[in-house]
Amino acid sequence: MEQTPTPLTRQVAARIVGYIRETAAEPGTRLVERTLAAHLRVSRSPVRAALRLLADEGVVAVAEPGGGHTVARPVTELTVETGDEDEEQYLRIASDRLDGELPDRVSESELARRYALTPAQVTAVLRRISGEGWIERLPGYGWEFQPMLTSQESYEDSYRFRLALEPAALLEPGFAVDHAAIEFVRAQQLELAEGAAHTVSNTELFARNRAFHEAVVACSHNTFFIDSLRRVDNLRRLIEYRRTLPRDRAAVRCREHVDIADLLLAGRTADAAEYLRRHLSTVSVEKTASSG
Repeated sequence: MEQTPTPLTRQVAARIVGYIRETAAEPGTRLVERTLAAHLRVSRSPVRAALRLLADEGVVAVAEPGGGHTVARPVTELTVETGDEDEEQYLRIASDRLDGELPDRVSESELARRYALTPAQVTAVLRRISGEGWIERLPGYGWEFQPMLTSQESYEDSYRFRLALEPAALLEPGFAVDHAAIEFVRAQQLELAEGAAHTVSNTELFARNRAFHEAVVACSHNTFFIDSLRRVDNLRRLIEYRRTLPRDRAAVRCREHVDIADLLLAGRTADAAEYLRRHLSTVSVEKTASSG
């Protein structure tokens, strides 16, 4: 069964595209997992997942014989981020869905008419929404939105669930720090704490923070913890776009992420679990109080 790419996979994929652009790699250039992992400072597992995602999107191709991947498209055709107009349309659809303005099932033609989109724009925004897990294609025709958190009560419940789950994940018997993955998300959080939190979009801020928490819980190697957090993150995505903290507070919370990562990298797992518990408790109060 096909799985929705994790935020870490999407971010590594974007960085691989950036690497291809920076090195001006021509179509047919072989992409070596080990080299990419070393350049991006991540383990080979997220690189492998990111390459599969890029292969699905036609950015890279499977090399034959011997497997591996090669660059499939010219550098001039590659993009890393969506443009402002695409982001605006995406957020309009997200807002309307959150407000109950869109039905559970929609067609591409309906979206095109409602938002004055070209067929290419509809395809792009549906690909993005589908990749994020809040809409699915129906057999034959049309699309169906997936359940999302919309009420204050359900939003508060999601934080209580995370407060029970995430610190406990760090205390699992099989917990082992993936140093490359934690260093990667730590670097992202440090960038946010040192100023980027004031300039990135709400969607990017959510994606980076989600990637941090999921990377930490992934170290538990407990699939039930990992899958449960991913599911609740998918459910809370839209409501988080509206309930983002003031950016000065967001920067403080990103600095706390850096501190948690430092504790994990130093082998102080129990301290990291307690810090994470305090962090989630404080953030949940700030988020729910500011949006009530």
